[in-house]
Amino acid sequence: MSIELDVSEEQYRRLCDFLYRRTGMVFTESKRYFVERRVIDRMAAVGLVRFSDYFTHLRVNALDEIEHFVNSITVNETYFYREDYHFHCLTKDLLRRRISENPGAASLRIWAFPCSTGEEPYSLAMWLLENWPPVDSYNVEIIGSDIDTKVLRAAREGMYGERALMRLTPDLIRKYFLQIEPQKWQIIPELRESVQFSRVNVLDIAETQGQGKFDVIFCRNMLIYFDDASRRRAAENLYESLLPGGFICLGHTESMSRISSLFEVCRFEDAIVYQRAARKE
Repeated sequence: MSIELDVSEEQYRRLCDFLYRRTGMVFTESKRYFVERRVIDRMAAVGLVRFSDYFTHLRVNALDEIEHFVNSITVNETYFYREDYHFHCLTKDLLRRRISENPGAASLRIWAFPCSTGEEPYSLAMWLLENWPPVDSYNVEIIGSDIDTKVLRAAREGMYGERALMRLTPDLIRKYFLQIEPQKWQIIPELRESVQFSRVNVLDIAETQGQGKFDVIFCRNMLIYFDDASRRRAAENLYESLLPGGFICLGHTESMSRISSLFEVCRFEDAIVYQRAARKE
């Protein structure tokens, strides 16, 4: 089957508008080649040769195809212990603050969103086990969420190549991974079972609220793909997902202060994070 993609400027704009409404992600003319390559792949997969037919198929009667197409355009580049200054801040400052403000609490909830193929939530679990002595005294719940169902399946499987493990020491690899093949490792079952995964669209308040409330949210390097309106909407939903006094960590190029006035800026030794104000008595 030969596909010759001929998408007009108006058709491309309508496709980008469709994606924006579904995901909040902004695709400009500079991303046209990237988007069109994914369109060609999906047209081949469903057996269509005309873009107009595929776009109709996408909009009218193909919830499964929408899922496949969204999966194809999401960016999932990550690895274990990425930007670990936030992990240092978590165990040195954020959890200590949460415990001191809630002395009777027996549980702590941490949300990694987006979680991609699972490296971040599994990194959080390993980091806590290795670097936070009180870990066994609390019921620590780690949730990983993403809009991409394909990466969520990979996260649950917990299978990784050499590049994903490049920042881990040999001791950590031996302790938390099983070598399946010469260049493939799998997270040990005990760690896989300690992390839960869920499909969530950050722009859907019902889906974010469905995950409950969290003490700490890691939402790093996602908002850079949104426009201002979507960033504000996402920030509001994430704010509502935090417990009073809870913290959110963003990527090093992101600043909540430029997005929303809901959060207070907190400067710690290792990182700048953002906090939902604690309840006033």
